[in-house]
Amino acid sequence: MSNARSTKRWAPWALLGPGVVWLVVFFAFPLVRLLTTALDDSETTRRLGGGGIKNFTTIPKNYGEVLVRTFTYSLIATLLCIAIGYPMAYFIAMRGGRFKNALLALVVLPFFTTYLIRTIAWRVIVDQEGPLVGFLRWTGMIGDSEGLLGRPISVVFALVYNFLPFMVLPIYVSLEKIDKRLLEAGRDLFASAPRTFRKVTMRLSLPGVFAGSLLTFIPASGDFVNADLLGTDSTLMIGNIIEKNFLKEQFRPGISALSFVLMLLILGGVLLYAKLLGTEDLI
Repeated sequence: MSNARSTKRWAPWALLGPGVVWLVVFFAFPLVRLLTTALDDSETTRRLGGGGIKNFTTIPKNYGEVLVRTFTYSLIATLLCIAIGYPMAYFIAMRGGRFKNALLALVVLPFFTTYLIRTIAWRVIVDQEGPLVGFLRWTGMIGDSEGLLGRPISVVFALVYNFLPFMVLPIYVSLEKIDKRLLEAGRDLFASAPRTFRKVTMRLSLPGVFAGSLLTFIPASGDFVNADLLGTDSTLMIGNIIEKNFLKEQFRPGISALSFVLMLLILGGVLLYAKLLGTEDLI
């Protein structure tokens, strides 16, 4: 009897074991290693103007502009994904009918192509001789010598294109879970369609908006492929700085500190967003 009780008591911990080991080995240990590297105080690091805590204090001066640009691009891309993705998810969930599965398949269809290929395809679209630029020139929206490649708009639009499915799917799940009787109750109480949407549908779908925002904003903040293939030096994001310099031994402490600060800023932004959206219970 005692053996059965002991087994029952330790069974949950045994089930948690593999997950805990995974987190320690692939999250906690690399995070601690990153922090110790960021606090490196070797002679080489001091010669480059860093060393110890100075690796952190010099970040605003050295990378402040790039950090602001990174979060600006990521925020704009996230807002555009919400503006585009919410109507898409709403239509599929509320009006899709028997075509829901087909419409969802179209949403995830781009994932059947690798991320790099999708970005290169976007580069072809916004190239000087690409179809989008040709159309804009034909309509007179841009001049004959103007283009989109190398501009912030091309980087942001590529982020939207690549991460839009991550916004649509969580919102769709939240909308699909809404009890339709609540919407009927709103109509029975003589609430207008916009008021019912605002008071019922929108509020109940906020968890999906929150999850989609995280799945879009966080990877967009660390992305470097879009800015590298579609931008110039004036559109570099913080991911480009990290990707180009982390493997260079002399820059590793400073880049490690930059990576650590980037994580802290994203974490702070997520907590603030959860507070403003009223979804603290999700994190």
